[in-house]
Amino acid sequence: MSKEGNILVFTQWSFKDALIQTYTLPYVNLIRQIIAPDRKIFLVTSEHENIALNDIEIKHLNKEWENRNMQLLPEPYKKFGFKKMFAAMAGLYRLIGVIKREKVKTIHAFCTPAGGIAYLLSKFTGAELIIDSFEPHAEAMVENGTWKKNGAAYKILFFLEKKQAQRAKSLIATTAGMKQYTLERYKVKIQNFFVKPACVDPVKFFPSEKDSALLKEFGFEDKIICVYAGKLGGIYFKEEVFDFIRLCYDHWKDEFRFLMLTNADKGEIFSEIKRVGVPENIIKSRFSFHHEVPKYLSLGDFALNPVKPVPTKKYCTSIKDGEYWAMGLPVLISPGISDDSEIIEKENIGVVVDFSDHNAMIKAIISLEKLLKEKVTVKTKIRQTAIRYRSFEIAEEIYKTIYT
Repeated sequence: MSKEGNILVFTQWSFKDALIQTYTLPYVNLIRQIIAPDRKIFLVTSEHENIALNDIEIKHLNKEWENRNMQLLPEPYKKFGFKKMFAAMAGLYRLIGVIKREKVKTIHAFCTPAGGIAYLLSKFTGAELIIDSFEPHAEAMVENGTWKKNGAAYKILFFLEKKQAQRAKSLIATTAGMKQYTLERYKVKIQNFFVKPACVDPVKFFPSEKDSALLKEFGFEDKIICVYAGKLGGIYFKEEVFDFIRLCYDHWKDEFRFLMLTNADKGEIFSEIKRVGVPENIIKSRFSFHHEVPKYLSLGDFALNPVKPVPTKKYCTSIKDGEYWAMGLPVLISPGISDDSEIIEKENIGVVVDFSDHNAMIKAIISLEKLLKEKVTVKTKIRQTAIRYRSFEIAEEIYKTIYT
């Protein structure tokens, strides 16, 4: 397949964003290991002003990357829509120059918003197109209420998603069901189709003893602890999460604690605590950088993934599930989320439940309690699940097929 020429890796995230640091760079590093040393990799990022790299940081990084025959090409971020399309024209012109001047033969884009611009670059330059993490972003944005179905942003991206499916030499989806979705929604039959869920590093995420200093700091000693790493609202439930906390408190009383790793507003969290009427000391929230997440997850006895089960979520991957599993944590999850809900149910490594169903949530807590009584056995089983379904070996084999 893509066996010659340089590679342009195209994203729409800032370099400091966790989606670059934990979701993109590990895959870029894999590609770097697989391809010949004389093939150069260019990484395009979209720099949000509040976390953008400065000129000194860019220069330092590119100096560091010289030894690996890699280069960062940061672009300014614009919100998707007409403004982005106009701003993209100048970016397209610059990148077309890079592609031609640097003999780039392959454009490897992560996710369909980046893939839309990558598609145009591929059309203008003739470079081969690879779409990685191919998921239905346009319809997902309508389902979560961010876009309108008759709005320009939805129509543009949906059109470009179809064009990506038609043009891409290889499509790497995050779930097997995306192949049928592409046929039904875009009317495109995919030829070179691969499945790569969000992989997890088992060296960074692994079962460990609870951090005694953190337990003391939070007042969590000898407690049953639920952990959640994520946002409130949007594609995730909010009120239902705190309703669940209330049910857990009713069941376990003062033995229960909840740790939330989130950037959610403290006032918003306090308002929900007040609404459901649990003591403030039951819930602790903290923002953490990704490299700190494992030490906080180690405190957990089980974990939460309260994604709203909108139709497109069955075709998307959930990064947090792989991390939870690698830590050996049973997961409470909505039905129809990626392949994960099915895996959790089949392997009996958590509970699949409708977060809006009060009675179902009570039963889910009882089921979780039974799982927690088999702590050592369950932890080992869940860890093995992470290695089976989320290993970087899956990505490595796909990239070898594409690039060698």
